[in-house]
Amino acid sequence: MTRQTALPMTVIGGYLGAGKTTLINQLLAAPHGRRLMVMVNDFGAINIDAKLLQSADEDTLTLTNGCVCCTMGADLFMAIGDVLDRSPRPDHLIVEASGIADPQKIANAALTEPDLSYGGIVSVVDAKNFASLQDDPQIGAQIESQITCADLLLVSKTNEITADLAQRLAALSPRDPLLAKDSATFADLLLREVLPPDLEPATASPSHPGYLRWSHTSRAPMTEADLRERLRNRPRALYRIKGFVQGNAGRGWLLHCVGRQVSLEPIAQDSGTRLVGIGLATQISAKTCEAWWPSAPSN
Repeated sequence: MTRQTALPMTVIGGYLGAGKTTLINQLLAAPHGRRLMVMVNDFGAINIDAKLLQSADEDTLTLTNGCVCCTMGADLFMAIGDVLDRSPRPDHLIVEASGIADPQKIANAALTEPDLSYGGIVSVVDAKNFASLQDDPQIGAQIESQITCADLLLVSKTNEITADLAQRLAALSPRDPLLAKDSATFADLLLREVLPPDLEPATASPSHPGYLRWSHTSRAPMTEADLRERLRNRPRALYRIKGFVQGNAGRGWLLHCVGRQVSLEPIAQDSGTRLVGIGLATQISAKTCEAWWPSAPSN
């Protein structure tokens, strides 16, 4: 029996809120003609057009264009094994690294699995927050490592790369950054394998600070005024918050916070408030989060 060609695996990295999921949404919907297998941390922010969705279960979305999107389990190698066992096998595997994960370590899986080939690391750079993140003494080294290990740099949240940002990136990487809004260029570079075929991931990476994960669920509705007031007083060290907030009369909000930036999108929401957050463990505690947004009292 003829041995199958090795499956290229690409890792999409970038710090919390940089815009990785936006790129994946664009890839899943693009008319590239490839069978993509996308492994994500969760489906919460994946926005699949109803016309594209063929079927869905707890862990997998199947699209009419041949793409498949699944959640990434705790064991990366088991998840990769499931991908390789699929028939037909996808044309390309894309792994979304969490904002605090080391994309280099994930990409190294391509070296240990003979049925995988290294498809490069794509790092998304948040143009609005990169300077302050890099200058942060606690996380600056981690931010920089996500740039130095990348084979492709995509700059999000801007229509123009400023001279300051270009200089910062040039000091960390020889790669010319591209604007993430040019998704067609990104898809062409990634899926047509324009990346150099002899790329190999590096093997060393710096340590990073510890992170605290916080989550909250409740059924208590809020008014928009109360919600905005609460967000104004949120802990500064709780860098990333996302989820759904219950309002009144079956309405609510899709919430995204990155640093001091807040996005509230009105939505139909009658299933309660569900939030997750992340911050530096040296600067924030579960007690701090609970004091800011206490759990609903027991009935």
